[in-house]
Amino acid sequence: MTQHCWEMRGCDDEMQSRCPHSIPGEPCPADCRYAACTRPTHEVEGDFAVLLNPERDYDAAVKEICRFCTFFLTHGPKVSDRTGDEATRQGNPNRFLL
Repeated sequence: MTQHCWEMRGCDDEMQSRCPHSIPGEPCPADCRYAACTRPTHEVEGDFAVLLNPERDYDAAVKEICRFCTFFLTHGPKVSDRTGDEATRQGNPNRFLL
């Protein structure tokens, strides 16, 4: 099964050597989690209708930058694709509203 960019941490060997967590499912440290994406498919989305899509499963993105990426917002999983215990949506669905 092929992993999508939003499912991978994307850490290089140096980052992995100093990574403070080893528990699967734990979030990345800030310098990793919020790091810029250098993948060729990465493009920051500017359309609010796409950015605020309530059907997109934003929690599936390991990296925060994926949540603003056109590729993830177009091809990423939907909340309805979740199964079992992961079916409850975490976080704030109105995350862009202040």
